[in-house]
Amino acid sequence: MSGLIHPTAIISPGAQLGANVTVGPYSLIGPNVVIGAGTVVGPHCIIDGHTTIGENNEFYRFCSIGGMPQDKKYKGESTRLEIGNGNMVREYVTINTGTVQDVGVTRVGDDNWIMAYVHIAHDCQVGSHTIIANNVQLAGHIHIQDWAIIGGSTAAHQFVRIGAHSMVGGNSAIRQDIPPYVIGAGDPFRPVGVNTEGLSRRGYSPEAVSALKEAYKLLFRRQLKVDEAVAQMRVLQQDRPDAAEALQPLIDFLSVEGRGIVRP
Repeated sequence: MSGLIHPTAIISPGAQLGANVTVGPYSLIGPNVVIGAGTVVGPHCIIDGHTTIGENNEFYRFCSIGGMPQDKKYKGESTRLEIGNGNMVREYVTINTGTVQDVGVTRVGDDNWIMAYVHIAHDCQVGSHTIIANNVQLAGHIHIQDWAIIGGSTAAHQFVRIGAHSMVGGNSAIRQDIPPYVIGAGDPFRPVGVNTEGLSRRGYSPEAVSALKEAYKLLFRRQLKVDEAVAQMRVLQQDRPDAAEALQPLIDFLSVEGRGIVRP
């Protein structure tokens, strides 16, 4: 272990580091930090707060992880940050702990690719297998589901939800919820269709993709209310049992009250 810690790094005696953890020059690890086996912390990183990090992550140079929330209501409460396994976190990324006004913990799942200058604010809940490109700015309380892709220099309003397998073009402004499977861009974000290429790469059948395209039309082109569109999607599930499983995440997403969904 000692050969993996650079002599200029400062590791608090209270920190818990797993096997084969690497900590680069001039990095600082705080007293309430737990880091799993095989994780690499590059030079000039700060990891503090009540932060738990899984295995085989890589934090590139100049990351700031586990800092206190940028929220004026924060009064020093013992809130947390939890990061899973296999994440790549590039230069100057900032990820803050949660607040007691929400669940008290910010979460990042597994196998995410988080590029330079990304900010993940307090109480965000990021799933797994996402790609968050350079300079994406996530306000507090945002939920991002698995496999979402967010293009560079995008800003997202607090409390929005970004659905699974969705794709956001660069320089977008997200002020309302983006349902699963939707692709689009703009300020404000405007949906333009279904992420067919991404779904194909992830093994979705042509039948499932076809049904999702029909669901998209119900939601965005038939001038239906959301609950009316959901009712029609349930009928579509019965008519297309080969696509019922693929349609369910969309139905579940739309059945939860949020900030309202994006509109063309």
